[in-house]
Amino acid sequence: MASTSTTLSNPLSANRAPLTPLSEALARLLAAAAPVLPAEVVPVLAADGRVLAESIVSALQVPPADCSAMDGYAVRCADVVLGGQPLPVSQRIPAGAAAQPLQPGSAARIFTGATVPPGADAILMQEDCTALADGVQINQLPRQGQWIRRAGEDVHRGAEVMPKGCRLGPAHLGLAASVGQSTLAVVRRPKVALFSTGDELVMPGEVAPEHMRPGAIYNSNRFFLSALLRRLGCEVTDLGIVPDQREATVAALAQAAQSHDLILTSGGVSVGEEDHIKPSVQSLGTLDLWQIAIKPGKPFAYGRIADCHFMGLPGNPVSSLVTFLLLVRPFVLRLQGLDDRPLPALQLPAHFDWPRPDKRQEFLRVRRNAAGGLDLFPNQSSGVLTSTVWADGLLDNPPGNGIRAGDMVRYIPLSEYLA
Repeated sequence: MASTSTTLSNPLSANRAPLTPLSEALARLLAAAAPVLPAEVVPVLAADGRVLAESIVSALQVPPADCSAMDGYAVRCADVVLGGQPLPVSQRIPAGAAAQPLQPGSAARIFTGATVPPGADAILMQEDCTALADGVQINQLPRQGQWIRRAGEDVHRGAEVMPKGCRLGPAHLGLAASVGQSTLAVVRRPKVALFSTGDELVMPGEVAPEHMRPGAIYNSNRFFLSALLRRLGCEVTDLGIVPDQREATVAALAQAAQSHDLILTSGGVSVGEEDHIKPSVQSLGTLDLWQIAIKPGKPFAYGRIADCHFMGLPGNPVSSLVTFLLLVRPFVLRLQGLDDRPLPALQLPAHFDWPRPDKRQEFLRVRRNAAGGLDLFPNQSSGVLTSTVWADGLLDNPPGNGIRAGDMVRYIPLSEYLA
């Protein structure tokens, strides 16, 4: 992860543009994410987590006919006027079998999911009946329509059961199957090329901790970024670690842009002498967004290389994680045609003081406590990855806003970002 240090003599510092507010940056990114990716057809069993490219309209009603919600007996209410009344059993109807009209003054043995026989208007649970040698004793008076699932009460013929653009989960797959779908048209997975920059980076397993050279660190960003992309339904090409060299950076970007929808990098987007991402992207395409007014995560970049989107994240792991959640996540979802929705936030009391706020919008790592408030991780440095494991949410703090214990603050559970 290249150095982020600058000095007062840096000529860029005097003419640097103002930082872009998070809301403006996000709006610009979402506008750039259209049009969505093309569709492909996959089996329903393989569609979990995918985004539906075409609405599903049912060609049938579910259930197809009135059916029993219980194992028991189908009767006419008019035939049962007294508790303990016996009735002969005129037919037995398992699920999937055809039902004959119910003979007046009789009951039909029926099972869950079986078609209710014409003429019957109630189902009695078998627990409310006593089987006799030549029939059944009805121990409870029936009510009209009890334990009958009406035809079409789940799905009407011609109804849209799932709209285009919904993200499919296990229940969606079951619903699709219930209306006869064996395949679904879904948005193609975004193809994302991922690489890190930094001569200090070492992959776990390559060098034992006791043999690490001075200044070397393990590449943690590669692991959580890859996992986050896959959770969002992306096909990830891991290009590993690119050296802190302009030529190597340009070559990696140019190669990745040929066959991917998005290039995501970590490190090298600040203004140090070893930060080559920004000028490399500009030499190949355009850099449309750089540096966001958030903490952590200021050195974020967005641009394009030919038809490929580019996003550059900071090298510090917490900054990289936070900018991914705030900016990359909604962008990738929009690429797949999902409408961006504001993440639900809770107003909770802070159980700590934050007397020295930043002029940027801050995202503090916090955790709910047993008293219903929020505790603050003691070290909010952008390099302290343990804070993201300890925390269960982010506190969204406006620019320049000091916090005193008891103040109500805006808390977003991390589970919402990972949903």
